Amino acid sequence: MSAYAQEIEEQIIEQIKTVYDPEIPVNIYDLGLIYGIEFDENGIVLLTMTLTSPACPVAESLPMEVVEKIMMIEGVKDVDLRLVWDPPWTKDKMSEVARFALDML
Repeated sequence: MSAYAQEIEEQIIEQIKTVYDPEIPVNIYDLGLIYGIEFDENGIVLLTMTLTSPACPVAESLPMEVVEKIMMIEGVKDVDLRLVWDPPWTKDKMSEVARFALDML
């Protein structure tokens, strides 16, 4: 990965960390909802993510919020967001930051 792509990926993560699940006071990155981030030199981001549940009340709006945040980054021309259900999200995917915030350590 080029230094430029790595820099953009870091900016993507920072933007994603500003998006919170409305029912859980933790950002979606630390919740483990982001399964993959790829950025190519043409400015295209491939983002693979899931939700805590297919019945999530923000299943339609949360992915759009993520796309909007990523599109704010200079150098990003498009976002291909893939919402997946396999593997299903589990609490094991949460970061230590999320576990601490939810008093699960």
